[in-house]
Amino acid sequence: MDPSALRHFARLARPRLPWVDPADPERLLQNLQTLREGRLTNAAVLLFGKHPQRRFPTAQIRIGLFRGVTEILDSHDFQGTLWQQLEGAMERFRQVLKVRFDVRVDEPSLEGLQRKEVWEYPLEALREAVINALIHRDYTISADVQIRIYEDRLEIWSVGELLPPLTPESLRGPHGSLLRNPLLAQAFYFAGLVERWGTGTTRIIALCREQGLPEPEFENWQGGVRVTFLKDPYTPERLRALGLNDRQIRAVMYVKDKGSINNKTYQELTGVSKPTATRDLEDMVRRGVLVKEGRTGRGTSYQLKGSKTAQRDHQGLKNGSKGSR
Repeated sequence: MDPSALRHFARLARPRLPWVDPADPERLLQNLQTLREGRLTNAAVLLFGKHPQRRFPTAQIRIGLFRGVTEILDSHDFQGTLWQQLEGAMERFRQVLKVRFDVRVDEPSLEGLQRKEVWEYPLEALREAVINALIHRDYTISADVQIRIYEDRLEIWSVGELLPPLTPESLRGPHGSLLRNPLLAQAFYFAGLVERWGTGTTRIIALCREQGLPEPEFENWQGGVRVTFLKDPYTPERLRALGLNDRQIRAVMYVKDKGSINNKTYQELTGVSKPTATRDLEDMVRRGVLVKEGRTGRGTSYQLKGSKTAQRDHQGLKNGSKGSR
Protein backbone atom coordinates (compact mmCIF):
# COMPACT_ATOMS: atom_id res chain seq x y z
CA MET A 1 0.00 0.00 0.00
CA ASP A 2 1.02 3.56 -0.70
CA PRO A 3 0.99 5.49 2.61
CA SER A 4 0.57 8.82 0.81
CA ALA A 5 -2.58 7.54 -0.95
CA LEU A 6 -4.00 6.38 2.39
CA ARG A 7 -3.26 9.77 3.97
CA HIS A 8 -4.78 11.59 1.01
CA PHE A 9 -7.99 9.57 1.27
CA ALA A 10 -8.15 9.98 5.05
CA ARG A 11 -7.88 13.75 4.75
CA LEU A 12 -10.69 13.90 2.19
CA ALA A 13 -12.92 11.34 3.91
CA ARG A 14 -12.69 12.53 7.53
CA PRO A 15 -15.89 14.66 7.35
CA ARG A 16 -17.88 11.55 6.33
CA LEU A 17 -15.76 8.93 8.11
CA PRO A 18 -14.62 10.45 11.43
CA TRP A 19 -12.99 7.17 12.46
CA VAL A 20 -10.67 6.99 9.45
CA ASP A 21 -7.00 6.63 10.42
CA PRO A 22 -4.24 6.17 7.83
CA ALA A 23 -2.04 4.78 10.61
CA ASP A 24 -4.36 1.76 10.77
CA PRO A 25 -4.57 0.75 7.10
CA GLU A 26 -5.97 -2.71 7.80
CA ARG A 27 -9.04 -1.32 9.56
CA LEU A 28 -9.47 1.31 6.86
CA LEU A 29 -9.34 -1.25 4.06
CA GLN A 30 -11.67 -3.65 5.87
CA ASN A 31 -14.26 -0.94 6.46
CA LEU A 32 -14.10 0.00 2.78
CA GLN A 33 -14.54 -3.71 1.94
CA THR A 34 -11.32 -3.57 -0.05
CA LEU A 35 -9.56 -6.18 2.11
CA ARG A 36 -11.20 -9.60 2.14
CA GLU A 37 -9.81 -12.64 3.92
CA GLY A 38 -6.46 -10.93 4.10
CA ARG A 39 -6.30 -10.27 0.36
CA LEU A 40 -6.43 -6.89 -1.35
CA THR A 41 -9.28 -6.43 -3.80
CA ASN A 42 -8.78 -4.89 -7.23
CA ALA A 43 -10.37 -1.71 -5.88
CA ALA A 44 -7.74 -1.51 -3.12
CA VAL A 45 -4.95 -1.78 -5.70
CA LEU A 46 -6.45 0.98 -7.85
CA LEU A 47 -7.11 3.27 -4.91
CA PHE A 48 -4.13 2.67 -2.64
CA GLY A 49 -1.59 0.45 -4.39
CA LYS A 50 2.03 1.51 -4.85
CA HIS A 51 2.10 0.31 -8.44
CA PRO A 52 -1.48 -0.23 -9.69
CA GLN A 53 -0.34 -0.51 -13.31
CA ARG A 54 1.52 -3.76 -12.54
CA ARG A 55 -1.88 -5.43 -12.19
CA PHE A 56 -3.80 -3.09 -14.51
CA PRO A 57 -1.38 -1.87 -17.22
CA THR A 58 -4.00 0.29 -18.96
CA ALA A 59 -5.52 1.75 -15.79
CA GLN A 60 -4.28 5.21 -16.70
CA ILE A 61 -5.36 8.49 -18.26
CA ARG A 62 -3.93 9.55 -21.61
CA ILE A 63 -4.30 13.19 -22.62
CA GLY A 64 -3.53 14.33 -26.15
CA LEU A 65 -3.51 17.75 -27.80
CA PHE A 66 -4.60 17.77 -31.43
CA ARG A 67 -4.40 20.13 -34.37
CA GLY A 68 -7.22 19.27 -36.71
CA VAL A 69 -8.45 15.71 -36.26
CA THR A 70 -5.32 13.62 -36.69
CA GLU A 71 -2.20 15.71 -35.96
CA ILE A 72 -1.01 14.99 -32.42
CA LEU A 73 0.84 17.93 -30.90
CA ASP A 74 1.46 16.45 -27.47
CA SER A 75 0.60 13.36 -25.41
CA HIS A 76 0.91 12.66 -21.68
CA ASP A 77 0.07 9.54 -19.65
CA PHE A 78 -0.98 9.77 -16.00
CA GLN A 79 -0.52 6.66 -13.87
CA GLY A 80 -0.50 5.78 -10.18
CA THR A 81 -3.58 5.52 -7.99
CA LEU A 82 -6.90 6.87 -9.16
CA TRP A 83 -6.37 9.91 -6.92
CA GLN A 84 -3.02 10.59 -8.59
CA GLN A 85 -4.50 10.14 -12.05
CA LEU A 86 -7.30 12.59 -11.28
CA GLU A 87 -4.97 15.26 -9.94
CA GLY A 88 -2.54 14.72 -12.82
CA ALA A 89 -5.32 15.25 -15.35
CA MET A 90 -6.55 18.39 -13.59
CA GLU A 91 -3.05 19.84 -13.47
CA ARG A 92 -2.66 19.12 -17.19
CA PHE A 93 -5.92 20.97 -17.90
CA ARG A 94 -4.57 23.99 -16.04
CA GLN A 95 -1.41 23.88 -18.13
CA VAL A 96 -2.98 23.65 -21.59
CA LEU A 97 -6.42 25.28 -21.39
CA LYS A 98 -6.90 29.00 -21.75
CA VAL A 99 -8.13 31.11 -18.86
CA ARG A 100 -9.40 34.65 -18.60
CA PHE A 101 -10.05 36.78 -15.54
CA ASP A 102 -13.40 38.46 -14.98
CA VAL A 103 -13.28 41.43 -12.63
CA ARG A 104 -16.43 41.88 -10.55
CA VAL A 105 -16.80 45.55 -9.68
CA ASP A 106 -20.02 44.83 -7.80
CA GLU A 107 -18.29 42.50 -5.33
CA PRO A 108 -15.37 44.43 -3.79
CA SER A 109 -13.28 42.69 -1.17
CA LEU A 110 -10.84 43.95 1.43
CA GLU A 111 -8.04 43.35 -1.06
CA GLY A 112 -9.80 45.25 -3.84
CA LEU A 113 -11.87 44.10 -6.79
CA GLN A 114 -12.85 40.44 -7.04
CA ARG A 115 -11.12 38.57 -9.86
CA LYS A 116 -12.66 35.32 -11.08
CA GLU A 117 -10.90 32.71 -13.21
CA VAL A 118 -12.97 31.61 -16.21
CA TRP A 119 -11.50 28.63 -18.05
CA GLU A 120 -12.33 27.52 -21.59
CA TYR A 121 -14.33 24.72 -19.98
CA PRO A 122 -15.47 24.73 -16.32
CA LEU A 123 -12.80 22.87 -14.37
CA GLU A 124 -15.38 21.48 -11.95
CA ALA A 125 -17.32 19.98 -14.87
CA LEU A 126 -14.13 18.44 -16.26
CA ARG A 127 -13.26 17.02 -12.83
CA GLU A 128 -16.72 15.47 -12.54
CA ALA A 129 -16.40 13.91 -15.99
CA VAL A 130 -12.93 12.51 -15.28
CA ILE A 131 -14.12 11.02 -11.99
CA ASN A 132 -17.05 9.40 -13.80
CA ALA A 133 -14.62 7.93 -16.33
CA LEU A 134 -12.40 6.51 -13.58
CA ILE A 135 -15.09 4.94 -11.42
CA HIS A 136 -17.48 3.73 -14.14
CA ARG A 137 -15.06 2.37 -16.76
CA ASP A 138 -14.68 -1.38 -17.36
CA TYR A 139 -11.34 -2.45 -15.90
CA THR A 140 -11.59 -5.92 -17.43
CA ILE A 141 -10.95 -4.40 -20.87
CA SER A 142 -7.48 -3.13 -21.80
CA ALA A 143 -7.99 0.53 -22.69
CA ASP A 144 -6.87 3.87 -21.28
CA VAL A 145 -9.18 6.68 -20.30
CA GLN A 146 -8.57 8.90 -23.30
CA ILE A 147 -8.90 12.68 -23.23
CA ARG A 148 -8.55 14.47 -26.56
CA ILE A 149 -8.23 18.23 -26.61
CA TYR A 150 -9.06 19.75 -29.99
CA GLU A 151 -9.22 23.37 -31.05
CA ASP A 152 -13.02 23.45 -30.72
CA ARG A 153 -13.85 20.69 -28.22
CA LEU A 154 -12.61 18.39 -25.47
CA GLU A 155 -13.54 14.70 -25.44
CA ILE A 156 -13.33 12.24 -22.54
CA TRP A 157 -13.73 8.56 -23.43
CA SER A 158 -13.76 5.56 -21.11
CA VAL A 159 -14.28 1.93 -22.04
CA GLY A 160 -17.57 0.26 -21.06
CA GLU A 161 -20.91 1.46 -22.39
CA LEU A 162 -23.69 2.72 -20.15
CA LEU A 163 -25.34 0.00 -18.10
CA PRO A 164 -28.99 -0.61 -19.12
CA PRO A 165 -31.44 0.95 -18.76
CA LEU A 166 -29.33 4.12 -18.78
CA THR A 167 -29.07 5.87 -22.15
CA PRO A 168 -27.11 8.95 -23.21
CA GLU A 169 -30.35 10.94 -23.26
CA SER A 170 -31.33 9.83 -19.74
CA LEU A 171 -28.10 11.33 -18.39
CA ARG A 172 -29.51 14.80 -19.12
CA GLY A 173 -32.15 14.52 -16.41
CA PRO A 174 -32.72 12.81 -13.06
CA HIS A 175 -31.65 9.17 -13.26
CA GLY A 176 -30.65 6.29 -11.07
CA SER A 177 -27.06 5.61 -10.09
CA LEU A 178 -25.98 2.28 -11.62
CA LEU A 179 -22.51 1.20 -10.52
CA ARG A 180 -20.11 -0.99 -12.48
CA ASN A 181 -17.48 -0.59 -9.74
CA PRO A 182 -19.35 -0.05 -6.45
CA LEU A 183 -16.26 -0.10 -4.22
CA LEU A 184 -14.56 2.60 -6.27
CA ALA A 185 -17.73 4.70 -6.28
CA GLN A 186 -18.08 4.25 -2.51
CA ALA A 187 -14.51 5.42 -1.88
CA PHE A 188 -15.00 8.52 -4.02
CA TYR A 189 -18.27 9.19 -2.20
CA PHE A 190 -16.59 8.97 1.21
CA ALA A 191 -13.88 11.29 -0.13
CA GLY A 192 -16.60 13.86 -0.89
CA LEU A 193 -15.94 13.84 -4.63
CA VAL A 194 -19.25 12.33 -5.82
CA GLU A 195 -22.81 11.89 -4.59
CA ARG A 196 -24.97 8.78 -4.64
CA TRP A 197 -27.92 10.16 -6.54
CA GLY A 198 -26.84 10.09 -10.17
CA THR A 199 -26.49 13.87 -10.22
CA GLY A 200 -23.00 14.07 -11.73
CA THR A 201 -24.05 14.49 -15.35
CA THR A 202 -26.77 17.03 -14.59
CA ARG A 203 -24.22 19.00 -12.59
CA ILE A 204 -21.84 18.92 -15.57
CA ILE A 205 -24.61 20.28 -17.78
CA ALA A 206 -25.51 23.00 -15.27
CA LEU A 207 -21.88 24.13 -14.94
CA CYS A 208 -21.54 24.46 -18.71
CA ARG A 209 -24.82 26.38 -18.95
CA GLU A 210 -23.73 28.77 -16.22
CA GLN A 211 -20.65 29.63 -18.26
CA GLY A 212 -22.70 30.17 -21.41
CA LEU A 213 -21.33 27.06 -23.12
CA PRO A 214 -23.30 24.56 -25.19
CA GLU A 215 -24.52 21.52 -23.30
CA PRO A 216 -21.97 18.68 -23.42
CA GLU A 217 -22.78 15.63 -25.52
CA PHE A 218 -23.03 12.13 -24.01
CA GLU A 219 -22.88 9.05 -26.20
CA ASN A 220 -22.08 5.36 -26.32
CA TRP A 221 -19.14 5.27 -28.73
CA GLN A 222 -16.79 2.47 -29.78
CA GLY A 223 -17.53 0.26 -26.80
CA GLY A 224 -17.39 3.04 -24.24
CA VAL A 225 -18.87 6.33 -23.12
CA ARG A 226 -17.75 9.62 -24.65
CA VAL A 227 -18.43 13.05 -23.17
CA THR A 228 -17.77 15.99 -25.49
CA PHE A 229 -17.37 19.51 -24.15
CA LEU A 230 -17.89 22.22 -26.76
CA LYS A 231 -16.36 25.68 -26.80
CA ASP A 232 -18.49 28.79 -26.74
CA PRO A 233 -19.09 29.60 -30.43
CA TYR A 234 -20.40 33.05 -29.52
CA THR A 235 -17.44 34.88 -28.01
CA PRO A 236 -16.95 38.50 -29.11
CA GLU A 237 -13.74 37.51 -30.88
CA ARG A 238 -15.42 34.77 -32.92
CA LEU A 239 -18.41 36.95 -33.72
CA ARG A 240 -16.16 39.79 -34.86
CA ALA A 241 -14.31 37.34 -37.10
CA LEU A 242 -17.67 36.47 -38.68
CA GLY A 243 -18.14 40.13 -39.59
CA LEU A 244 -20.64 41.18 -36.92
CA ASN A 245 -20.60 44.81 -35.81
CA ASP A 246 -20.44 45.98 -32.20
CA ARG A 247 -24.19 46.36 -31.74
CA GLN A 248 -24.83 42.89 -33.16
CA ILE A 249 -22.25 41.44 -30.78
CA ARG A 250 -23.95 43.27 -27.90
CA ALA A 251 -27.25 41.70 -28.95
CA VAL A 252 -25.74 38.20 -29.07
CA MET A 253 -24.42 38.66 -25.51
CA TYR A 254 -27.95 39.67 -24.52
CA VAL A 255 -29.44 36.55 -26.14
CA LYS A 256 -26.86 34.35 -24.40
CA ASP A 257 -28.07 35.76 -21.09
CA LYS A 258 -31.81 36.10 -21.75
CA GLY A 259 -32.49 33.36 -24.30
CA SER A 260 -34.01 35.47 -27.08
CA ILE A 261 -34.44 38.98 -28.43
CA ASN A 262 -37.07 40.73 -30.55
CA ASN A 263 -36.89 43.76 -32.81
CA LYS A 264 -38.12 46.23 -30.21
CA THR A 265 -35.65 45.05 -27.59
CA TYR A 266 -32.84 45.24 -30.16
CA GLN A 267 -33.75 48.87 -30.86
CA GLU A 268 -33.74 49.70 -27.14
CA LEU A 269 -30.48 47.85 -26.54
CA THR A 270 -28.54 49.42 -29.40
CA GLY A 271 -30.31 52.74 -29.98
CA VAL A 272 -31.02 52.15 -33.67
CA SER A 273 -34.16 52.53 -35.78
CA LYS A 274 -36.52 49.69 -36.56
CA PRO A 275 -35.28 49.27 -40.18
CA THR A 276 -31.67 49.09 -38.97
CA ALA A 277 -32.61 46.59 -36.26
CA THR A 278 -34.39 44.46 -38.86
CA ARG A 279 -31.35 44.53 -41.16
CA ASP A 280 -28.98 43.64 -38.33
CA LEU A 281 -31.13 40.76 -37.11
CA GLU A 282 -31.74 39.33 -40.57
CA ASP A 283 -28.01 39.61 -41.28
CA MET A 284 -27.27 37.45 -38.22
CA VAL A 285 -29.84 34.92 -39.43
CA ARG A 286 -28.10 34.75 -42.82
CA ARG A 287 -24.73 34.30 -41.14
CA GLY A 288 -26.06 31.36 -39.13
CA VAL A 289 -25.76 33.04 -35.73
CA LEU A 290 -29.47 33.46 -34.96
CA VAL A 291 -32.62 31.61 -35.92
CA LYS A 292 -35.93 33.40 -36.41
CA GLU A 293 -38.94 32.08 -34.52
CA GLY A 294 -42.54 33.11 -35.12
CA ARG A 295 -44.21 34.42 -38.25
CA THR A 296 -44.26 38.23 -38.32
CA GLY A 297 -44.71 41.25 -36.09
CA ARG A 298 -44.61 41.13 -32.32
CA GLY A 299 -44.58 37.34 -32.25
CA THR A 300 -41.18 37.18 -33.92
CA SER A 301 -38.11 36.53 -31.79
CA TYR A 302 -34.52 35.55 -32.45
CA GLN A 303 -32.53 32.87 -30.64
CA LEU A 304 -29.03 31.49 -30.93
CA LYS A 305 -28.73 28.80 -33.58
CA GLY A 306 -28.33 25.40 -31.97
CA SER A 307 -29.67 26.46 -28.58
CA LYS A 308 -32.03 24.05 -26.84
CA THR A 309 -34.74 26.71 -26.82
CA ALA A 310 -34.44 27.25 -30.56
CA GLN A 311 -34.49 23.53 -31.27
CA ARG A 312 -37.55 23.04 -29.07
CA ASP A 313 -39.45 25.96 -30.59
CA HIS A 314 -38.57 24.88 -34.12
CA GLN A 315 -39.85 21.38 -33.39
CA GLY A 316 -43.04 22.88 -32.00
CA LEU A 317 -43.60 24.86 -35.20
CA LYS A 318 -43.06 21.72 -37.29
CA ASN A 319 -45.62 19.86 -35.18
CA GLY A 320 -48.24 22.57 -35.49
CA SER A 321 -49.74 23.57 -32.15
CA LYS A 322 -48.62 20.46 -30.29
CA GLY A 323 -45.34 21.96 -29.06
CA SER A 324 -42.73 19.71 -27.48
CA ARG A 325 -42.70 17.42 -24.49
